[in-house]
Amino acid sequence: MTVIEIAGVSKRYGATVAADDVSLTVEKGEIFGLLGPNGAGKTTLVECVAGLRRPDEGRIRVHGIDPARERARLRQVLGVQLQDGMLPDKLRVGEAVALYRSFYRDGADTGRLLADLGLADKVDAPFEHLSGGQAQRLSIALALVGRPKVAVLDELSTGLDPQGRRQIWELVERIRDTGVTVLLVSHFLDEVHRLCDRVAVLDRGRIIALDTPDGLVAAEGGGQRVRLRVAGALDRDALAALPEVTAVTGEDGETVVAGTGNLMHAVNTELVRQGVTVTELRLEQATLDDAFLALTGRTTQENSDD
Repeated sequence: MTVIEIAGVSKRYGATVAADDVSLTVEKGEIFGLLGPNGAGKTTLVECVAGLRRPDEGRIRVHGIDPARERARLRQVLGVQLQDGMLPDKLRVGEAVALYRSFYRDGADTGRLLADLGLADKVDAPFEHLSGGQAQRLSIALALVGRPKVAVLDELSTGLDPQGRRQIWELVERIRDTGVTVLLVSHFLDEVHRLCDRVAVLDRGRIIALDTPDGLVAAEGGGQRVRLRVAGALDRDALAALPEVTAVTGEDGETVVAGTGNLMHAVNTELVRQGVTVTELRLEQATLDDAFLALTGRTTQENSDD
């Protein structure tokens, strides 16, 4: 069942194109990731889904609801956690959660939700006294307190330490297991690989790839790399001729052999045949980072030219 439908959506800010004819669907119970460099248009797209911005062109439906025209209906099915969400400094955690809970006919157990997010001991703390990570957890709580059918999470683990990040990942997986559909925006590639069923990669407002995380890695030459250094002459052409090898490159005395299958064994066998002395040898698996860099030519942290 399609829960989110985005068809031909475009959004411009003057000469800047934030979304350029974007089309995708998200299915019920799916964790769908939006990935891209800073400025790629991810936040603009989720703000259109949440009804916070109106697209210039195209069509969006969330459980059949038009976000731009039916905001009241949308609030009953959609929970939103956006970057840089702010609350009044003096508002206490418990007060904020109770207020947001009052907006919904069938909301969550606020005590359990705060406990799940590690905020049970912060019920009486004012917003201004929360750390960055605690404020982020509160933002997630406010997105989930209405027991939404769809949750939009924009950089949900920003400001969290590694342990806190993994706790949030486990919570998101539990939410998905209850049937909630999640639209996740993130620049943490390990987070995307761990959580997402499918991922759309955006760059300069356009979708340039859409697949599972493993599918993105495989499509961009995903596989293995053997990095090695040897004493003496190395016949790289012989390495390149091995059936398991897809490419051999090298600089500054290091040779990088890319390939698939039992690559390490094949390379080792050839090195023994050549009789070279190996001074350094290590195997690396291709990652989503590699695929992202291959697709965009940039890291998730780099600003786009928009």
